[in-house]
Amino acid sequence: MVYFGSNKFHRSLDQGKEWDITSQDLTKGGKKGNVPYGTLTSIDESPLQFGLIYVGSDDGLVHVSKDGGNTWKNISSGLDADQWVSRVEASNFKKDRVYVALNGYRFDNFESMVYSSDDGGSTWVQIGKNLPMEPVNVIKEDPVNENLLYVGTDHGLYVSLDRGETFSIMDKTLPHVPVHDLVVQSTAGDLVIGTHGRSIYRASVKELEKLDNKLLAKSVHLFGVDNPTYSSRWGNVRYVKWYGYFEPEMSIPVYTKDSGIAKVNVYSKKGTLLYSADKSLEKGLNYMQYDLSLDADKLAAYTKELKKAKSNNVDNLKKKDNENFYLIQGDFKLEVIINGQKTSTDFKIKEPKKRPGR
Repeated sequence: MVYFGSNKFHRSLDQGKEWDITSQDLTKGGKKGNVPYGTLTSIDESPLQFGLIYVGSDDGLVHVSKDGGNTWKNISSGLDADQWVSRVEASNFKKDRVYVALNGYRFDNFESMVYSSDDGGSTWVQIGKNLPMEPVNVIKEDPVNENLLYVGTDHGLYVSLDRGETFSIMDKTLPHVPVHDLVVQSTAGDLVIGTHGRSIYRASVKELEKLDNKLLAKSVHLFGVDNPTYSSRWGNVRYVKWYGYFEPEMSIPVYTKDSGIAKVNVYSKKGTLLYSADKSLEKGLNYMQYDLSLDADKLAAYTKELKKAKSNNVDNLKKKDNENFYLIQGDFKLEVIINGQKTSTDFKIKEPKKRPGR
């Protein structure tokens, strides 16, 4: 089944070979001028109920159909009149919940206008009141966490952890360009970001999806990390010296309620301190990077521990081309201490797979 919008709602039951017009004009009839008016700009069907469809137009109307598009009801009352409906978004969690984003830049109105309804559009509540003066192009509800909302504006990407009560800029490294579309790939836990003129970006939102009220109440929380596979190439030259070195990198996601300087420690399974460093963390979700290196002054204690345990991998503890030592195969503990609060998680450096015939 395929849906298409002109000034009316079109529906195909055979993948677009034939089309039926199932509605009256769902706009205000169009206006003369150099910008087309009287067109449907957004269509979304509820994932919770087949045939529950919302549409929005470029002249400020929002309609709902509960029977697959055969009959329609105007639910625009309570929304800013005459604005371009940039997105309608049916909720993944509640059948009667729907979000609407309006865009007024064509009328020199640069306010951010985002609304939600929990009664199918009978009443609307404006959300995102702390968003900056930037026209909104898209709103997306996360498919895993119902309190997690993403908003793309003409100047960037914003995220809310409280279902729109407040928004924060999502990533300071994302270019300040119009964000026109957002898709959450739920299997991979990725947010795909479509911009105007600055390509497509992908960001992991696995940790964001876990930020529920219980976790947000903590002073600090360290998420699990990926278990890397050991490589003898770590720290060595990449083919020729000017290519640099093979340097591993572990991403460490950590949430902290307040900003501060964090102490990051790595311990062996037996509790020997192997690495320690200070990292500056901002309030909220941070991603620290760790290169799996071993502090040179901790080498002797680590070597002694491995020899006592009769490890077969102790010979891997060699100084590499970049003058660093690296962790080898085994189990480790990662610890973060900030503002007097401590959190930790375990990780493993896995044995490399043997190549066939070796």
